[in-house]
Amino acid sequence: MPAYLLDVDTGIDDALALAYLAALPDTEFVAVTATPGNVDADQVARNTLALLELCGRPDVQVAVGARKPLSIPLLTTPETHGPQGIGYAVMPEPVGQLSPRNAVDLWIEHARDRPGELTALITAPLTNFALALRQEPQLPDLLAKVVIMGGAFYHQGNTTPTAEWNTHVDPHAAKEVYAAYRGRPLDKLPIVCSLDTTERMELHPAHVTALAQAAGAAVPERVLPEDPEGRRSTSDNTLVRHLSDALRFYFEFHRRYDQGYLAHVHDFFAAGVAAGTLEYTARPATVDVETDSPLLVGTTVADFRGLWGAAPNARIVATNNPEQAFRELVSAVGSLARRVAQDR
Repeated sequence: MPAYLLDVDTGIDDALALAYLAALPDTEFVAVTATPGNVDADQVARNTLALLELCGRPDVQVAVGARKPLSIPLLTTPETHGPQGIGYAVMPEPVGQLSPRNAVDLWIEHARDRPGELTALITAPLTNFALALRQEPQLPDLLAKVVIMGGAFYHQGNTTPTAEWNTHVDPHAAKEVYAAYRGRPLDKLPIVCSLDTTERMELHPAHVTALAQAAGAAVPERVLPEDPEGRRSTSDNTLVRHLSDALRFYFEFHRRYDQGYLAHVHDFFAAGVAAGTLEYTARPATVDVETDSPLLVGTTVADFRGLWGAAPNARIVATNNPEQAFRELVSAVGSLARRVAQDR
């Protein structure tokens, strides 16, 4: 049974990633932890708990860790993900309670209890992971696999001209994480899903329509570019309705920035890499992060040729297959939405 430690900043694409993993057979969510990023950490945790309940996973332990980056003020992004972090979706109030435990303590405890068993997926700024590495430097050896969504190498940044959002929110944490992996065996290095390949994950309105069909929704789900902004879904399938309302906001955001009526679903791709269900290739590199320059803060730099004379500390995803990925997404999440609706 695949077993995951997740750290998220839910977040529209985090929500899609969580729904996708919840859809896979026998997925065990050991713990899902909240890092501030798209919204503050407490809102992240509420969004995550509510989303997991909608996905039929009411008993997952959800915990808050850090409430701010290591060294700089917190920057959130309501213009991208909406004031509550999930676009136009209005989540039901979660029935369950957040864990009173600290996220960092949970990660360390679970990793020590199950060495070599757990896959770590981080779709948020690396604050909690950096703090966990400070407390337990052997965490890279204890975890079976680590997948990080973050960074931009040969791709324009999505926050500044050179910086990707997650890394820009807490560049000092990212720098610490990559430093912690220097000298580690190649198979223990984190797999990094950067904008170079996640921006190829362009989800379109047709995918939302197909998702509703796969869920067996009686009401066709059509999200159209000519719709008035803010129109809400009328789907009779609860999970489809919430994901559609979240994604509509994301479509409108991307169009506002001249990227088209689409959504880059970065975190879904990272989830598929963690699960081993999506096609990709990766290249070893030595990664570092700029933390001092006002012009370049949050910029990730990769040395693929050994020019720094330092050992690789990451495996950067180089290729992927969006067509295969979206077939997998529609099939898996559509089936989940159908099952959850039948169980209600």
